[in-house]
Amino acid sequence: MKQDICKKIAGGVWQPHDRIPSEAELVAQYGFSRMTINRALRELTDEGWLVRLQGVGTFVAEPKGQSALFEVRSIAEEIAARRHQHRCEVLTLERVQANAIQASALNVNESDVIFHSIMVHYENDLPVQIEDRCVNADIAVDYLTQDYRQTTPHAYLSRIAPLTEGEHIVEAVRATAQECAWLTIKEHEPCLLIRRTTWSASRIVSHARLLFPGSRYRLQGRFIS
Repeated sequence: MKQDICKKIAGGVWQPHDRIPSEAELVAQYGFSRMTINRALRELTDEGWLVRLQGVGTFVAEPKGQSALFEVRSIAEEIAARRHQHRCEVLTLERVQANAIQASALNVNESDVIFHSIMVHYENDLPVQIEDRCVNADIAVDYLTQDYRQTTPHAYLSRIAPLTEGEHIVEAVRATAQECAWLTIKEHEPCLLIRRTTWSASRIVSHARLLFPGSRYRLQGRFIS
């Protein structure tokens, strides 16, 4: 229910200051107990999605201003903004049981079913990014059936689970021999690694390991105060 409410707010179905259905109406709509509905509304209020006025009702909160160093954009959007051609080669697209590292990244239990993908993104037929992503299978149930020649994981996930929070960890690394082959670079060429975690309605949707050849990528951020 929380995810559905966040999706309606993020998608503009419910606008700031709109009054949302009453607890009784939400009980009838979702089939949960009134106690469960009340707890969910309290949590959404604490998270800044809603404002509750005693004796009046519950309303959509005004959006908060954001200050972010990095925009969360897909590689396809970045390439299109440069008026270049993007294409994607899917190397792995699978349903697996989460290992310890994947479980920790997604905040799920080890051996839970998740989705895993590895893709190489090309700009004008030159490989510019390896995207190694694990996805919460309970949230993105149709992840494996998407045509990633026509869309991107970021675009699909943003559509079905609107982004409410994101984290980037950036570091300089050496690529493995296999990664060097995928990127068609020499073994000692420096690379930039971005670890990106995204949340929707307080749940981690995906964790991506994005690897770029240093000679083909420039990291640019914009700070808004």
